[in-house]
Amino acid sequence: MDGLTASLAVSAAGMEAQASRLRHVSENIANADTPGYRRKVVSFDQAMETGLVRPGPVRLDQSELPQIYDPGNPLADETGHYRGSNVDLIIEIADAREAQRSYDANLRLFDQARQMTQSLFEILRR
Repeated sequence: MDGLTASLAVSAAGMEAQASRLRHVSENIANADTPGYRRKVVSFDQAMETGLVRPGPVRLDQSELPQIYDPGNPLADETGHYRGSNVDLIIEIADAREAQRSYDANLRLFDQARQMTQSLFEILRR
């Protein structure tokens, strides 16, 4: 039975990690038009003692912020430029789909392990 509970823990940790990733992707999409906003990137770590995946530190994407020409913008400098956001919506949407699919796969694994545990309990009751 230890294997069943371990599989529940693995899939739950995967769902938690992907939920964290999806939360940051959503934040990036929401701030795509915010001047000076840097894209947040989540990495994953594996706990050595348990082997479970967990969200690692959130990093800021250090790629160059685009210069946007808009002399009427209050943030514009003397040349009429201001720094935009380095969020690429295509990349964020692809990351969101990948995180959602990984979350769904972990959810299916969790559900199957739960069903197996229930079946085992029913067999033991007999």
